[in-house]
Amino acid sequence: MPSLAGAPPAQPPRGTELSFAELAQQAASGVNAALSSPVSIAAYVGAVIGAALVMVSAVVRTMIPLRWLAVGSNCGFVIYGLLHPAPVTLAVALGLLVINIYRAIEMVKLTRRVKRTAATDVSDVWLRPYMRTKKLKAGSTLFARGDLADHLYLLADGEMELVEIGKRLEHGKIFGEIAFFAPDKRRTFSARCLEDCTVLMIDETTVKQLYFQNPAFGFHLVALIAGRLSADLERIRADAATEIARAKAGQAPLV
Repeated sequence: MPSLAGAPPAQPPRGTELSFAELAQQAASGVNAALSSPVSIAAYVGAVIGAALVMVSAVVRTMIPLRWLAVGSNCGFVIYGLLHPAPVTLAVALGLLVINIYRAIEMVKLTRRVKRTAATDVSDVWLRPYMRTKKLKAGSTLFARGDLADHLYLLADGEMELVEIGKRLEHGKIFGEIAFFAPDKRRTFSARCLEDCTVLMIDETTVKQLYFQNPAFGFHLVALIAGRLSADLERIRADAATEIARAKAGQAPLV
């Protein structure tokens, strides 16, 4: 049997490995093919723009710029899908393009409504599309103290008061928002109709979506809550001052 000690090492089958020169040659061939015609160049430029906008959107923090970046990215991939052609890429990009344009326009409109009404606080102008109508009879209770807060309200018609403090609610003003952010999400006052009333209501999920998607709405809601809390603090101080004055005068405290 012949010795194998001096036999050369076995060589891998030709074609299983590519040298650097061969890889570079294949890459150059791919680039030449991509640049072979104006249509091909436009297709790949669209793809590069789409990919670049996707990467830029990863560092954007606010929703409206993110939507417009997504629209630009979708347009880039639509161009690629049309000219390459790539039917699956084209179909996905077109679907996302329609969704992103719709959502971007919706949020821009909401932002403009908030800016236009910020000075007058005509809240129903920009919240009405998201609210449902509820009619109540005189003497009925919209919510009672201790109830779970699952809606935010706006008085559209009629007279309504917060029973515990005897405060009448203003038309066109949001109310019931503080309990949304309270730790226990419970109502601190009862709202009762003094006459037949019409209220507009929006659920907690929609409020939170508007809050997170649109910074302008979020700031408006924060300002509204801060104003209500300040008013409550002033009322408590006034009540405390009244009680102190009555105590000094030897009068019985108010119940």
